[in-house]
Amino acid sequence: MPLEPSDFPEEVQVAFFMFSLLPDYWEGMSGTYMGKHWHGLEYFFNLYQIDNPKEIVYLMKIYEGEVVSFRAKKAEEKRKADERRAKSGGKNLAHNIQG
Repeated sequence: MPLEPSDFPEEVQVAFFMFSLLPDYWEGMSGTYMGKHWHGLEYFFNLYQIDNPKEIVYLMKIYEGEVVSFRAKKAEEKRKADERRAKSGGKNLAHNIQG
């Protein structure tokens, strides 16, 4: 069963929430996910009166690393699948032999 945000300590839940408020950053030409734009973070810390921003940023950066790695892995899997499909001519190579 997957973990829910409520399964984590309060600081981690705050980090998840703050992370979700930041806009995503995508590389323009390739469409590669690069992480989050961090320029508005201080505003959100002030808005939500975060007491321990240093700890929250640390947790957010760990989480960002995981998200970037996951998305890069998925993009690589898609690229390899596209290459395989291109090499096979886009045809389904499965044979249905009845005998």
